[in-house]
Amino acid sequence: MNLNDDNEQLVETIFRNGTLTVVGIVLSFSLGFLTQWANNPLPWNLVDAPSVLLLCAGIIWQIAALVGLLDQAALKKNVFEKANRRFVIGVILTTGGVFSAIVIDLAKLLLSPGA
Repeated sequence: MNLNDDNEQLVETIFRNGTLTVVGIVLSFSLGFLTQWANNPLPWNLVDAPSVLLLCAGIIWQIAALVGLLDQAALKKNVFEKANRRFVIGVILTTGGVFSAIVIDLAKLLLSPGA
């Protein structure tokens, strides 16, 4: 495969590899958070669904970014930037899931009869 087919700008391999490392690390933290939360002995309720959906959607976007960056075509600037956008969307969704889980847990604590 010739990466210079359309005279596109290329991303430095070292720069792409650094980005790939960051994506992999953040994805592993996201998966770790979801695993830790899933192993929590407290029962889940329907009110937890938005948090789970946001976390899962964010992880899916992060995986899509990782897959895009692993492709050799990610040395093309437009492909690299598309993968970066996917990653940012994934981080935003995952962060929203974490924050919503915290807010829901705080609301449960405040609304519980023993509070």
